[in-house]
Amino acid sequence: MTSQEQVQVETVLGQIQDPYLKQDLATAGVLKSATRNGDQLQVELEFPYPCAGIEDDIRQQVVAALGGDVTVAFTTNIPAHAGQQQLPNMAGVKNIVAIASGKGGVGKSTTTVNLALAMAAEGARVGIMDADIYGPSQGLMLGVEGQRPQPAGENAMHPIEAHGLQSMSMSYLIDDNTPMVWRGPMAAGALQQLMTQTQWDDLDYLFVDMPPGTGDVQLTLSQKVPVAGSVVVTTPQDIALLDAKKGIEMFRKVDIPVLGVVENMSTHICSNCGHEEHIFGEGGGERISEQYETELLGNLPLSLAVRQRVDSGMPTVLADPDSHEAQTYRDIARKVGAILAKRGQAAPVAFPNISVQND
Repeated sequence: MTSQEQVQVETVLGQIQDPYLKQDLATAGVLKSATRNGDQLQVELEFPYPCAGIEDDIRQQVVAALGGDVTVAFTTNIPAHAGQQQLPNMAGVKNIVAIASGKGGVGKSTTTVNLALAMAAEGARVGIMDADIYGPSQGLMLGVEGQRPQPAGENAMHPIEAHGLQSMSMSYLIDDNTPMVWRGPMAAGALQQLMTQTQWDDLDYLFVDMPPGTGDVQLTLSQKVPVAGSVVVTTPQDIALLDAKKGIEMFRKVDIPVLGVVENMSTHICSNCGHEEHIFGEGGGERISEQYETELLGNLPLSLAVRQRVDSGMPTVLADPDSHEAQTYRDIARKVGAILAKRGQAAPVAFPNISVQND
């Protein structure tokens, strides 16, 4: 390929915007190679985040701009969080993302499982860690309730695989009817063991389904595990927003970046007449995102179908991949991947020192 053709390809990429990295493809540095095979120009683009859902659109733009016989191939090279090197037991995980909420009942676990499946659909290797020791639910949502993890050597275990995801949950180790009557330090210790003694296999992202609140489990995760970022789930309701603010403040105190906010149950659409109503309030997610200078990643409706599908072990992204909800989850997944990629090595390397004081 001549230098003139190389310049032509780079010029074309400079005119095409990546909607998630929010820069043109030339500036983003996604051009991996451009070679000529006879009359055919072969362009390979390498993205730092999984983006299968927008590949066709980008391919069409590149081919139309270059003209002639052009093929465009896509690969991904997802960077690992800088802190991962500090914890050898988690060497098989590139990025750990905490999915949190200030209070229960806002759809955090439903968001976690659908977001993980959406990220996998975009082309990433993904796992889920159910950190809700007292009320684990991911086993049910993934349809693998009752399965037991297999040992991996003397002090480790293999994750349970379901729908292409690797997963670990306290529900895999206990009977469904057994309550975890533990004090906070015991639950925090159990979380640390589950995280570090699970033999995660080459994951790009591990989503951690956090329990509600800002207690022992949250602090243990912050101190003992290199978390690349967090996503806060809320509803538009004022009481949920109040608790979501506390969750954001907690992550700020322990130097874990908040990647964005997901507003769940934004609207309800009547299944009979189609009327849309903001039954929990309106614009709460946007207001809290602006207040804390983070991003509103997406709005999801209050949906009977979403609830029924996670209860049956076939979440929406799997059961109805073309639905509005599934496409929203995939859009959120691309945003999370792109934000992490842009942060790159700028993420904090050291674990935070946590102290309690009255401000």
